[in-house]
Amino acid sequence: MMKIKKILVANRSEITIRVLSAYTELNIATVAVYTYEDCYSQLRNKADESYQIGEDYEPLKPHLDIKEIIGLAKRKHVDAIHPGYGFLSENSEFARRCAENNIVFIGPDPEVMDGCLRL
Repeated sequence: MMKIKKILVANRSEITIRVLSAYTELNIATVAVYTYEDCYSQLRNKADESYQIGEDYEPLKPHLDIKEIIGLAKRKHVDAIHPGYGFLSENSEFARRCAENNIVFIGPDPEVMDGCLRL
């Protein structure tokens, strides 16, 4: 089993702050993403590193951009991504792309999510 040294939290707001706090307590380096509208958000100071994603005046769309989030994770040498809830947390394609890029997805396996969608 791989030891996670650095995790990216792919969400926003209070959930991100809670997840960042938990990983900080575990001595795991944290990365947060934020949009222009969240540039003064507390999550930027809570994470060890934080990066703006997306274009200005797109408060939610960038949080659904699988290519941008995985690209950032790879550039910043992230071992795992925690999706929080909503956004990409239930997106089997996102979980699959994480695995293809050797990034641990903190959540259900894509096959499990696909199975749930068929019920």
